[in-house]
Amino acid sequence: MTAPILEVVDLSVEFSTDRGRVRAVNNVSFSIASGEVVGLVGESGCGKTVTGLSILGLVPQPPGEIVGGRILLNGKDLLQLDEAEMRRVRGSEISMIFQEPMTALNPVLTIGYQMGEVLQLHKGLSARQARAAAIEMLGVVGIPSPDKRIDEYPHELSGGMRQRVMIAMALSCGPKLLIADEPTTALDVTTQAQVLDEIVRLQQQFEMAVILITHDLGVVAETCQRALVMYCGEIVEAAPVGGLFATPQHPYTEGLLRSIPRIRSEKLARLPVIEGMVPDLSALPDGCRFADRCSRVQTGCREQSPALIPSADQRAVACWHPVEPSHD
Repeated sequence: MTAPILEVVDLSVEFSTDRGRVRAVNNVSFSIASGEVVGLVGESGCGKTVTGLSILGLVPQPPGEIVGGRILLNGKDLLQLDEAEMRRVRGSEISMIFQEPMTALNPVLTIGYQMGEVLQLHKGLSARQARAAAIEMLGVVGIPSPDKRIDEYPHELSGGMRQRVMIAMALSCGPKLLIADEPTTALDVTTQAQVLDEIVRLQQQFEMAVILITHDLGVVAETCQRALVMYCGEIVEAAPVGGLFATPQHPYTEGLLRSIPRIRSEKLARLPVIEGMVPDLSALPDGCRFADRCSRVQTGCREQSPALIPSADQRAVACWHPVEPSHD
């Protein structure tokens, strides 16, 4: 098996709030190999984005703090680097595509200035060389007339164009790992498909590892080889995408898959939902964090939290009573 390019080991992140310390990410561990696309999936607020920001050293401190764990990039622990060293890693070795490009791009600077700054900083190019490289990369990501677009401001571009600019900036220095945080959230359905196709095409072209952060299981099915399902700050299931969709083992994963809208033969069929609410991170229950919403809950589930236990076929599940495969 290919050696992992990234290993996250027992990562824990806490935030100071008016109600005290809150652990947003709890003992999260996973790895990703070069050229692999892994989906990090779960409801809003489950810790996906905080995990991605932790890898890049972008958790705001304060109020956030990484309180435990290791983040190894090709064996180098990123948590041991100072800020100057991390700045050299960001963009050149790891890049991130953020959810909303209008907040990630500076509205008063041209696209060319922002892209050129990255290329001059990380690749040591002259201003002229950086401009030429930026125009070339804008063309690679499918922006028409890149030699004209490069002198425009973010507000002059459509949402899909802005997202492509973010992809071009993220890939301009040839990173080994790309973190894409809900890269299609603000886009219409047609543009979403185009942007996802672009990410997959470029991932294959540049042979990058990609972590795709999303709440959309359909996106995971189309683009990822493996999926990590997060709930309430923890990974509750890890599996190859085919196995996850065919035989989910964690009741939460099963509930997510059942709640995907489908064309049903019955008239006015009610969409299945996961009953209950996500627990408050400042007042977590004892035992399994999903227990109050789980149809398979038993007494022991409320007493001790299950660990993420590896099983067959490169799978792992954190559940005392995992779902049995259907033999229908």
